[in-house]
Amino acid sequence: MKYIVVLGDGMADEPLEELGKKTPLEYAKTPMMDALAEKSEIGLAKTIPEGMKPGSDTANLAVLGYYPKKYYTGRSPLEALSIGVDMKPTDIALRCNIVTVSDDNLPYEEKTIIDHSSSEISTEDAAILLEAVRNQLESDVYKYYVGTSYRHLTIWDKGEVVELTPPHDILGKVISSYLPEDTKLRDMMKKSYDILNNHPLNVERAKKGLNKANSIWFWGAGTRPALDSFEGKTGKKGAMISAVDLLKGIAVGAGMLNIEVEGADGTLHTNYEGKAHAAVKALIEDGCDFVYIHIEAPDEMGHQGSIPNKITAIEFLDERVIKVVKEEMDASGEPYRILIMPDHPTPIWCRTHTSDPVPYLLYDSTVDKKATWHYNEREAKDSKIYVEEGYKMINKLLEDEKE
Repeated sequence: MKYIVVLGDGMADEPLEELGKKTPLEYAKTPMMDALAEKSEIGLAKTIPEGMKPGSDTANLAVLGYYPKKYYTGRSPLEALSIGVDMKPTDIALRCNIVTVSDDNLPYEEKTIIDHSSSEISTEDAAILLEAVRNQLESDVYKYYVGTSYRHLTIWDKGEVVELTPPHDILGKVISSYLPEDTKLRDMMKKSYDILNNHPLNVERAKKGLNKANSIWFWGAGTRPALDSFEGKTGKKGAMISAVDLLKGIAVGAGMLNIEVEGADGTLHTNYEGKAHAAVKALIEDGCDFVYIHIEAPDEMGHQGSIPNKITAIEFLDERVIKVVKEEMDASGEPYRILIMPDHPTPIWCRTHTSDPVPYLLYDSTVDKKATWHYNEREAKDSKIYVEEGYKMINKLLEDEKE
């Protein structure tokens, strides 16, 4: 038996008046997921433990079977693993986003955060800007490392885990109440605006109608992680396919294979088919038992507050990932089980993550269930199946629960 997770990051949502009180998942045309649902178990799973923040870090750890309250030490340390930074026990890792704040004459503290992703800035552009920041702000205490797109890393030598606000939680808000209490971190963020706002690259971006990537933003502080081996826990050789450093870092920590796919960039226009083909190859040709296909686009579109683009991201997931995987796995003749779910909701109305349970679909190619439901939040709730401890979803996938 081969095992597949298709993770639509932030795909779950809430009913919207603009969609006739349907969610984007319910409204989107998803013929493949709906066809699978008729032969699958569907239900709700709670991926965020009580008292924890609804981050993609905690939620994806849970979907992979790692109890977040036991294994989570912060988001940035996982990204450090992906980038290849070997943290000392005394190091603190910080996510260093390159964000857009308002370009006005107000003091930095009174500016408004416009875009957490700086118009989904390319890694190439972000690297140029981060180098400008590094040249002026890096020291023996604070080191800067390039990640992917707007997501970068700062290592704080002999630092401390301080409370910091994710920028996607405060889009459209004045930043004064959300700046770090730590004076040095706050000063570096403030100085970064002076370095970046009129940087030639940002001047050109503005001319093209793109948001300026004009400030760094620290968040996600944490200590060096220690994950158990995925294969040791499950007996399955696993692979990760993601464009996001967080997921790649989890895979490194868990001893999973990271599969790079050309053109996979975490945006709405990522290489969906490339991810699907790579997943099947890993399972059929390369000896993997388990593959985790992470699609970032629904989450990014939720953060942007774009209803049409979130719907498009979900439809792309259905047509260009799930359909391709199913057809190729069926053609291979290998039996397989596939789990489709989000990690957390990213509702359009708030443009950030929530802790609500998420809908899941669990399909087994060897079991011919007969149902009439579709895959969406409402019908998953109507199924009356509820997994309170989301980190146990992996057991439902890996156990051979034929009926």
